[in-house]
Amino acid sequence: MKFTDIRLSATVLLAVLSVASIAVAQDTRPHHAAEQGADAKPAADADANTLPIPPETTTITKHDWSAGSRTVHYTATAGNLLIKDENDKANGSIFYVAYTEDGVPAKNRPITFLYNGGPGSATIWLHMGSVGPVRVVTESPKATGPAPYEWVQNQYSLIDKSDLVFIDAPLCGFSRAAGKGTAKDFAGVDQDVKAFEKFITRYITVNQRWESPKFLFGESYGTPRSAALVAALNNDGIEFNGVVLLSSILNYNVRDPGYDVETKTYLPSYAAIAWHYDKVPHNGTMQDFVEQARKFARGPYAEALDQGDKLPKAELDAIAAKVASFTGLSVQYVKESKLRISPTRFRKELLRDDEQILGRYDARFEGFDVDAAGENPGYDPSDTGISGVFVGAFHDYIQSELKYMSSEPYNLQGPGINQNWDWKHHPSGGGFRGGEQAQPDTVVDLADAMRKNPKLKVFSANGWFDLATPFFGTEHDIAQMMLPDGIRDNVSFGYYPAGHMVYLNVDALKEMHADLEKWYPEAAHH
Repeated sequence: MKFTDIRLSATVLLAVLSVASIAVAQDTRPHHAAEQGADAKPAADADANTLPIPPETTTITKHDWSAGSRTVHYTATAGNLLIKDENDKANGSIFYVAYTEDGVPAKNRPITFLYNGGPGSATIWLHMGSVGPVRVVTESPKATGPAPYEWVQNQYSLIDKSDLVFIDAPLCGFSRAAGKGTAKDFAGVDQDVKAFEKFITRYITVNQRWESPKFLFGESYGTPRSAALVAALNNDGIEFNGVVLLSSILNYNVRDPGYDVETKTYLPSYAAIAWHYDKVPHNGTMQDFVEQARKFARGPYAEALDQGDKLPKAELDAIAAKVASFTGLSVQYVKESKLRISPTRFRKELLRDDEQILGRYDARFEGFDVDAAGENPGYDPSDTGISGVFVGAFHDYIQSELKYMSSEPYNLQGPGINQNWDWKHHPSGGGFRGGEQAQPDTVVDLADAMRKNPKLKVFSANGWFDLATPFFGTEHDIAQMMLPDGIRDNVSFGYYPAGHMVYLNVDALKEMHADLEKWYPEAAHH
């Protein structure tokens, strides 16, 4: 599969309930805004193939956030906005939850649009775990277990630095196709970017945010979306101040079999994980060890892989021993794998003697497999270990705190999205690498946006223990933007003791928050 952030395939039904207020809010009495237009209709027309076009509505509640250095009085708005097709007819209803500080002029207040990836994943994970005003409490890296669940004020929120708008992608969460819209209208690299651009344009228009400093914050597939989206917005005259890339996969082309790029880019992650589990000698720091793995991957390892079957036996033995010394695997296993260790096999092999498997999204998570002798893990304990708490806490929070009620199911995974996904991409700019791409290389888009908007800042956040989007792969991709010196310095990196969802480790979230608290003012005010 070519997607990186699918959490669950099941949908979860929200019942229409009346729930008591939670003490975090200052005033949680909902205020329902009137319809805002954009071809809103209460029901389908005579065409049996046309879906209902819902009205644009909002549920508004008032809150205080006092977990940081200053108290923030803010408004939470849960609602939907309609987007239109090329014929100016509504074909999608996009659900969002916005947190906006009260009493601050728009031009003085940054606004950040956040989303998960998949493609086809709802944004429940970023919403309930990262930089929003509340976060779920988990037992990570242990499995959290069943209800009751707890969510608390998030002391590592960015609400003191920026307004936050969490967006569910088309057909995900409470977002729906409307009118004559279908999954194929949204299921594709470029189709998805168009939908998000339409939503963001409409949001900043309806809410009068054209003068605000603007940011994108995407996780996993949300990072190639951000790279292509910021370029598309820029081409239409909507310049952004900054882009946060959390756990990136920007170029799908080089990950095809036969190129060995992916083989090389995973090695430093294996080194970090082997260090974490004490499978390698501890000389110096983990960062020192990982840097040695980087240099080996770029040099002798890359040269050996390039030789393929022509690699002399003596060199094969030496490289296999070196790979084993970085990964904690046996020399024999490395040789039998032809020096190429897939992340799936690594997850099964590293703790085989303990009959444990590792998490894909976060290798700090361990689990028992049904078949200890098997070659591949049967599940991802970093997925199953946190899904229940995120889903349960989200539903309680949005009903009891935000007062948002719906009889519609909340789709964790958009139905029909992956089955219909169109991977072709027409990059912005392109230069000598222009033309249609069979798979997206959005490094081209991000570079184009940064050349055209030389003040655009990029922050790349990475987990040491991420086996879905390895940090060395991100470093490789971003290094291919071919930017001039003056713009190249606009990209900065952060590395944290966690996996794909950095925020699952609260200590790592604290570190990432500290980095972003410094970065935001610099990006917002150039």
